[in-house]
Amino acid sequence: MPTLAITHGPVSKVTLNRPEVRNAFNDEVITELTQAFTQLGQNPQVRVIVLAGEGPAFCAGADLNWMRRMADYTQAENLTDAATMAEMLRVIYTCPKPTIARIQGDVYAGGIGLVAACDMAVSVDSANFCLSEVKLGLCPSTISPYVLRAMGARAAHRYFLTAERFSAAEARRIGFVHEVVSADQLDAKVAELVKALLSAGPNAVRVGKTLLHDVAGRDIDAPLIAHTVAGIANIRASAEGKEGVQSFLQKRKPNWLTLSPTDWI
Repeated sequence: MPTLAITHGPVSKVTLNRPEVRNAFNDEVITELTQAFTQLGQNPQVRVIVLAGEGPAFCAGADLNWMRRMADYTQAENLTDAATMAEMLRVIYTCPKPTIARIQGDVYAGGIGLVAACDMAVSVDSANFCLSEVKLGLCPSTISPYVLRAMGARAAHRYFLTAERFSAAEARRIGFVHEVVSADQLDAKVAELVKALLSAGPNAVRVGKTLLHDVAGRDIDAPLIAHTVAGIANIRASAEGKEGVQSFLQKRKPNWLTLSPTDWI
């Protein structure tokens, strides 16, 4: 059975497909996720990527058999192993296409990093979340840059250090997930976000995502202002920018509105 199930199309879906181990990941899953998001991110036909999980859990973190192997790793082997996971998270986070985590069940440890690396997250109300690493004498080091950006430093101080489980409602309160819904409303809520993304210019979404990464956390100084000035000037002069403005002035739909938000379901 493949570790990932991928539905290709303008709205592509990448599903963690190891329900028998609660979608825990190992080196094989990490490699396949890196390849999937690299290829989908480079595909001009793809507009949105949904990351999902099969079975009762979204992702339980590291696979136990993988952890047993890691227990005997040398320092050099640990560095190499951690670097592959760091690259996977980077590829997901910097993917040119907008990404949505569709959370149908519990999320633990490294799974928290997968959610944090996505642009948006929708969770069922029954899901639990946990940064459980310190209970094993470890720390969530590789996922920390993404988790800190997703939940904020103050919440991270608590949940990194206590390894407490927290609910979907708490995840929403601290900003880690954007929406919490009942299981029967999960696909409908994801489809709402997909619809909103499909209504926007594809290039504008790509440029906007890069802008978020460029601007976040930086001082508002002359170089940053110059960067934003050049950004709006460039996109205004682009073919898509001109089409968007002209369609608005002419009271017609822009030429990119051709897809259904439910194509991926």
